[in-house]
Amino acid sequence: MSQRSQAVSTVQLDNEQVIVTEWRFAPGTETGHHHHRYDYVVVPMTDGTLLMQTAEGEKHSQLVAGQAYFRKAGIEHNVINASDHEVVFVETEIK
Repeated sequence: MSQRSQAVSTVQLDNEQVIVTEWRFAPGTETGHHHHRYDYVVVPMTDGTLLMQTAEGEKHSQLVAGQAYFRKAGIEHNVINASDHEVVFVETEIK
C-alpha cells in the first residue's frame, strides 16, 4: 500500500455531458489507483513530469502547459507527480 499523500481534485462541473475536474499535485502526491470509465481530455496548466503506474509497468509522461491530450476509457493507473514543483491539470471526462 502506498505511503504517498493524495493529490487534490476539485470537480468544477458535472452534468449530463461531461465531468470537469481540476487536479493539483504537490511533489510526490498521487491519485491512487483508478479506472477511467469515460474518454477524457487533459489540459496541463503547468509543465511537469508524471509517473504512471500501470499493470504493464511504470512510465514517465511529460506535461507541457496548454498542450492537451486525449485518452480512451478503460485506462487503469496511479498517477504520481515526479516533479519538484506543483503540477496542475484540468481533466474533462466525456460521458
